[in-house]
Amino acid sequence: MRASRACIALGVILAAASAWLNAGSPLEQPASLPTPPPIVYVAEIDGIIHPVATAYVRKTIAEADAAGASLVVLFLRTPGGLVDSTRDINTAIIQAKTPVAVFVSPSGSRAASAGFLITMAADVAAMSPGTHIGAAHPVSGDGEKVDETMSKKMTSDVAGYARTLATQRKRNVTLVEQAVTESRTYTEQEAATAEPPLVDVIATDLPDLLKKIDGRTIHRFDGTPVTLHTGGASRHDVEMTWAQKVLSAVAHPQIAYLLLMLGTLGLTVELWNPGAVLPGVAGGICLLLAFFAFQVLPVSSVGVLLILFGLVLLMLEVKVTSYGLLAVGGILSLFFGSLLLIDSPLPEFQLGMRFILPVTLTLAGIILFLVQLAVKAQRIQAVTGEDGMLQSLAQAVTPIRPGATGSVRTRGELWSATATEPINAGEMVRIVGLDGLLLTVRPDRAAPAISFGGGGDRQARED
Repeated sequence: MRASRACIALGVILAAASAWLNAGSPLEQPASLPTPPPIVYVAEIDGIIHPVATAYVRKTIAEADAAGASLVVLFLRTPGGLVDSTRDINTAIIQAKTPVAVFVSPSGSRAASAGFLITMAADVAAMSPGTHIGAAHPVSGDGEKVDETMSKKMTSDVAGYARTLATQRKRNVTLVEQAVTESRTYTEQEAATAEPPLVDVIATDLPDLLKKIDGRTIHRFDGTPVTLHTGGASRHDVEMTWAQKVLSAVAHPQIAYLLLMLGTLGLTVELWNPGAVLPGVAGGICLLLAFFAFQVLPVSSVGVLLILFGLVLLMLEVKVTSYGLLAVGGILSLFFGSLLLIDSPLPEFQLGMRFILPVTLTLAGIILFLVQLAVKAQRIQAVTGEDGMLQSLAQAVTPIRPGATGSVRTRGELWSATATEPINAGEMVRIVGLDGLLLTVRPDRAAPAISFGGGGDRQARED
């Protein structure tokens, strides 16, 4: 009996051990799930580097990190921008969980000034044939000239920042510093063949870039090695939000200039016609958007003051008789203010004579037209109230003796009247004064007589 129980227990133990071994056998393990294909998030920066561009890049990187993307590719085409926004973008690139590639593309594009620093901060720096980078010498944010000491401080600060990026990314520190201190630019061949190089890859387009960097091991900003897997990767484009697109468009020099002009015109119309509401609201919105753009653009304060002074001169034409001198001065002030508004040597920031002349002449024409309407309105004789009564014609209903009162008919009503000369009944008189409800009249024998008929009366009124 005991032997039988022992055999049963041994059998149970052997069965459990066999089941455990079979469960741990590779033959019994479930098949591994297929690896999802890599995905690449793509964003495009085409224009000035400003806070809107910073928010867009941060949004792209955050979405890529959340989706576990293999790579973020920033297509970059820019003439430059704000240093603070550039630093914010670089910080987002450095802190991103997903590797970031900056691609200066397509051919003919450039990444100048701030764009050069962003390219140097990337995990992968790439350029298309026929592109160039560099010219990162700092300038004043408002376009004003700075003294030599301040210029040296600004240049030294940006140069030190650029050296830090180049050192951590194992790029050519000397060439990076020269791009800042000497405003040097580099073609894609010069950047790629330097020792050490400034950029990692020359690629014609995105598929070519992903093919060339597939399997490449890069080092993140903190030195951590990462192997890129971009072969057969799917592309996910990240678009700007509607608000970001609007604000980014507003930061264009020509758009900002138009907004300044339209905003000033709207407020001018509102001041001339209080209560119109729409011109004032639209003008205020335009001015606020223009001031937002001016925080990004290198705007000259002298140019803004000349434009405002020109508008003031044009408006003074309503009050001051200058025989056109104020109008001419206002137009000239608008023109020269527009020329000086943007203070930057970069062609992308320039307004251009073909743009300034039509806008200036159109705005001046609109304001002069409004001034002409205002002058005409001031010269029109009033038809209501006390001003409308003065110098109008009336007919004496009763005789009026000097110092006494009588009755006259005007506008179909009977009024009490007094006169300094004797007036006979039926005689035509002209109203020369009004004291409450008492008119002061004088004879006007040259005026045609008023005829009565059909139970009513008509007043003859002199134009």
